[in-house]
Amino acid sequence: MAVGLRTHVLHLSRSGVELVMAVFSPLVYATLAVYLFRAGDHPDRLLQAAVGAGLMGVWSAVLFGAGGAIQEQRWMGTLETLVSAPTRFSLVLMPITFATSLVGLYSLVATVVWGVVVFDVPFAPASPWLLAPAMLVCVVALGMMGILMAATFVLLRNANALANALDYPVWMFSGVLVSTASLPQWTRPITWVLPTSWAARAVQAATGGGEVLRPSLVALGLGAGYVGLALIALVWVERRARSAGTLTLT
Repeated sequence: MAVGLRTHVLHLSRSGVELVMAVFSPLVYATLAVYLFRAGDHPDRLLQAAVGAGLMGVWSAVLFGAGGAIQEQRWMGTLETLVSAPTRFSLVLMPITFATSLVGLYSLVATVVWGVVVFDVPFAPASPWLLAPAMLVCVVALGMMGILMAATFVLLRNANALANALDYPVWMFSGVLVSTASLPQWTRPITWVLPTSWAARAVQAATGGGEVLRPSLVALGLGAGYVGLALIALVWVERRARSAGTLTLT
């Protein structure tokens, strides 16, 4: 796991697309969020806006990083080798998804620093001693969720198409930047089953006040559930991909 994590972090650091997504996109999100919250007369929530923009960046990094990694393996012709290797394919996917979430952690740090330095956002988290653990929980929970996403991407020849479709809805339903109270009632069950929503609650509670421990535990529990679903799905996905011949581009 440690070797795979280091390898994929180094690989992501040399990808131009991933660097743009990880380095610049969160700063754009943070800038827009700060201006929107200021225009909406919510100056007391500017720090939460910066954190929310960072969470958006973490999710985008996990989603596009996992999809991009699977797609690159398919383009290079190594996906078949990874699937047929004696090592379980789930153990191959884990360092990929956790590497993307670790790179996405930069988004959280960068957006907060960007807001404090550029927009004079006061850095006064309600629970400063819980902010770092909550951010770590967020990274772990999203990494575990990314395993299920990556398992789905194995079946699709154009994984990035699914990543594009899932980017906006997930962070919207998770209440990362916009409160879920403003969403329709039918979205509540979706919110409850997303680890991203509970991880976002934990981080936002650490910055703006509220309970941090309970949403953190729920996020980790749901993330573990997603890992279990991924292990089950991978068995079916591998068989389906073999029979349909979708592991390669030819």
